[in-house]
Amino acid sequence: MHDLFDHAEPAGPEREAMAEGALLLRGAALPFEDALLPAIAAVTAAAPFRHLVTPGGFTMSVAMTNCGAAGWVSDRSGYRYDGRDPESGRPWPAMPECFRALAAVAAAEAGYPGFAPDACLINRYAPGARLSLHQDRNERDLAQPIVSVSLGLPARFQFGGLKRTDPIATYALRHGDVAVWGGPSRLRFHGVATLKDGEHPKLGRMRINLTFRGAL
Repeated sequence: MHDLFDHAEPAGPEREAMAEGALLLRGAALPFEDALLPAIAAVTAAAPFRHLVTPGGFTMSVAMTNCGAAGWVSDRSGYRYDGRDPESGRPWPAMPECFRALAAVAAAEAGYPGFAPDACLINRYAPGARLSLHQDRNERDLAQPIVSVSLGLPARFQFGGLKRTDPIATYALRHGDVAVWGGPSRLRFHGVATLKDGEHPKLGRMRINLTFRGAL
C-alpha cells in the first residue's frame, strides 16, 4: 500500500500522478480559499447538509448537499441526479462562480481543458465519518473528469482500480489539495478512510469536500 498520510508535509512534487489520467494537485485550491469558504456557507444555508439513506437502508455517515443544475441524491429507491432538492422541492442553489473557476483550472491543469461542471456535491465529514469504496457512474457523460477539492481536516484518500478487488493506494489529502481523475481512470473505485479527529484553524473539527461533475 502506498500510504503518505504519516508524513508531516506532503511528499513528492506539486503534481502527483495517481494513475493514468489521474492527478493530485497539491494546494491547488488555496488561491481560491477566500472566496470558497463564504460561498460554501451561502450554499449550505440555502440547502442544508443532510445524511442520505442508501438503497440498502443504511444512513451515510457523511453529511451532504449540492449546488448547480443537478444534485446527487440517494434514498431507498436508488442513486440518481435530481434538479430539485427533495427536502425543499426547490432547485438546488446556483453553483458559485468561484467553484466553477476552480474546477475548470484544476481540470485543465490535469489535462482536461474545457471542463464546465453542472453539479457539485458538497460533503461534510465529522471525525469518525468515512466513505466506502465506490465508482462515480451515475453521470450521463463519462468522458468528463471528476474534480475533488479537500478543505479542512486531513483525510486518507483511497484510490483503487476498475474492480473493487484491485489493490488500493492511499494518499494524504490536506486543506487545499485537489484530485482529478478521468479518461482511463474515470471509473476507478475510490473512497475516504475514517476521518481522524483534529482541529482545523478555519473549519474546525470537520472536512469539507467539493466534488465537481458533468452530470447532465
